[in-house]
Amino acid sequence: MDSEAITVGLLHPGNMGAAFGAQLRRRNVRVLWCTDGRSSRSRARAENAGLEGVESLGQLVARVDVLLSLCPPAAAVDVAQKVAASGFEDRLYIEANAITPRRVRDVGRLLPGAVVIDGAVVGSPPVGGKQPTMYLSGDPRGCSQATALFAGSDVETRVLGAEVGTASALKLSYSSYQKVSRVLAALAYGVADVNGVADELVKIAGKRDGSYLTETGYIPKTASRAWRWGPELDDAAALLREAGLPDDLMRAGSRVLQQWSDARDRELSVAEALSLLQAGPEREEGRGES
Repeated sequence: MDSEAITVGLLHPGNMGAAFGAQLRRRNVRVLWCTDGRSSRSRARAENAGLEGVESLGQLVARVDVLLSLCPPAAAVDVAQKVAASGFEDRLYIEANAITPRRVRDVGRLLPGAVVIDGAVVGSPPVGGKQPTMYLSGDPRGCSQATALFAGSDVETRVLGAEVGTASALKLSYSSYQKVSRVLAALAYGVADVNGVADELVKIAGKRDGSYLTETGYIPKTASRAWRWGPELDDAAALLREAGLPDDLMRAGSRVLQQWSDARDRELSVAEALSLLQAGPEREEGRGES
């Protein structure tokens, strides 16, 4: 496949999406995005990545060969509905969000005339030499086309098979552990800090390789990403229920992340992030009284 002859539509240029778009631009792939209703931050990210803006989703759908959906997990099906209403058919739709296999199949049903494949990104955005892996499953030709798109880029691809949902199951299996572990580490550090033993806790954790408890700088990062991680843990809980496994831990993790709702995309210190957690229940009680 000649990458220069392909036009990709990106839904939407968040941190991950813009980085993926930039990788495609490095391969001379034309990448379009829809400016309608997007924030100034999205516009800046798209411009920095070399993406071309179009005014409406209808214009985007009409001009692309491939649509790559990288959006907040909670919006994935809604985004697909809007794409379906714009008449996307006979082309490739890469559903690359962290959602349940069932929701991926829902996207496929919304777009019966398109080739919908399941994609799941594991790793950080491909910036500064980082190399995430996009796992793929579904139609073999569609997976091959997606693999060819990113060949030679910092996005590695791996095909898991022909069943839609396999890639998403892997993603949620991994992210459910990773994200809840980050939440538990923040809570453990928070209670140690309140009791004046945070430094000792970190020393203990440092005796074990790979403990999240030693990475205190990740606490504010977790807070700023909580708005995206919460819905992902909700989907992980749904996947656990479908598998006949307890979902309590995922649901509890999601509730903790909701208490960081005011931290979206903010630059915080560790102390500020913990303060928001401590203020969370009081803030909710105050809202209930008004």
